[in-house]
Amino acid sequence: MIYLIAGASHTGKTLLAQQLLERHHIPYLSLDHLKMGLIRSGTIALSPTQDEALTAVLWPIAREMIRTALENRQSLTVEGCYIPYTWQQDFTPAERAEIRYLCLVMSRDYLLRHFAQVQRYANVVEHRLDDSDFTLDTALADNAEALRQCQLHGLPYRLIDETYPRESEW
Repeated sequence: MIYLIAGASHTGKTLLAQQLLERHHIPYLSLDHLKMGLIRSGTIALSPTQDEALTAVLWPIAREMIRTALENRQSLTVEGCYIPYTWQQDFTPAERAEIRYLCLVMSRDYLLRHFAQVQRYANVVEHRLDDSDFTLDTALADNAEALRQCQLHGLPYRLIDETYPRESEW
């Protein structure tokens, strides 16, 4: 089984992937790690903030890694904000039957009530060197867009509204 975990920055994608690894021993691919490897190696001349251009580069690589895992009957979690909302068109119906997608979305009310807490938990799995571009305004806009895209494309999403889900609720 392939698990795709998408969503805006700081919604808990990496945390969920880490929990799947720990509970079910399913390895995960962080698209942020792939991004930084390509940038730092000089393979691509993009900055870490060029999301659309990065999706165009990262998704074809991730897509073919997913296909390889499917062919080899291996489980894999792929997490990151570089999974396009149109991901389904890249796979056959048989392939899609082996893929589970979830987009994590924080509601406007949740972000307004808990933004400081979201910032504090930013390093729960990874330690971010520079998080200065993550603001309440960017979080509100990015999560609203993620929700809009999920609804537009009929994709499943987990709306984080009242409290952040405990590990067992994923």
